[in-house]
Amino acid sequence: MSSNLFAGIGEYTIFVGKCLGKIPSLFKRYQEFLIQFKRIGFDSLFLILLTAAFTGLVTALQAVYQSKGYVPVNLLSVLIGKSTMIELAPVLTALVLTGKVGASIAAEIGTMRVSEQIDALESMNIDPYEFLYMPRILAGVLAFPLVTVFANAVGIICAWYFSWLRYGIHYYTFFNNMRSYFIPSDLWGGLAKSFVFGFIITSFACYHGDRCFGGAEGVGKATTSTVVYSSVAILVMDFIVAWFLFGGY
Repeated sequence: MSSNLFAGIGEYTIFVGKCLGKIPSLFKRYQEFLIQFKRIGFDSLFLILLTAAFTGLVTALQAVYQSKGYVPVNLLSVLIGKSTMIELAPVLTALVLTGKVGASIAAEIGTMRVSEQIDALESMNIDPYEFLYMPRILAGVLAFPLVTVFANAVGIICAWYFSWLRYGIHYYTFFNNMRSYFIPSDLWGGLAKSFVFGFIITSFACYHGDRCFGGAEGVGKATTSTVVYSSVAILVMDFIVAWFLFGGY
């Protein structure tokens, strides 16, 4: 089992290296990049809107419950802002998009592999690493931070709205206290995580889709593997990146 694990890590590393080696060809494939950027970013906004909105609502509710008697209510925006920017927005956005974006890419590429469409591209001297994989990975790396910024804004606004309805916290008090204790590393740390998560999800999806075989059953297995491994990797890398960025505090 350990030998299979290390063999899989080696194959994935080689696969990623080939994809990254095609970055100089991005200008030639910019149309495919823009298509994937729209699919990953713009087409996911409504889903992220729902996720971030209810995340903000439950964050405000839990912040009051867990800090009751310890933290003044008018300072809850500090806790809400930091937890949203550092942890909740990037992680929950990544986990949600694993099911939408990662599964979609894996199923698409897996279907192309089992139906021999990728073989047809290679027979026409079209490199799949350049045409299929590299644009998707770069689109994920660049789109995820932008979607995370959107999730930050929606989550914090919904948290304030709930705080105003439930506890009468004025918007000036809420956002002024958040600004007073704001540290740029809170925002940049969350965005750094989203870069990593975007790379993990899209590269895993392309890798498992490319290794797909066995018809429809194989496509299902590739999609499942993408979602499971990406979700676990996101949680692992969340700790590693957080330790690297904030472990010294």
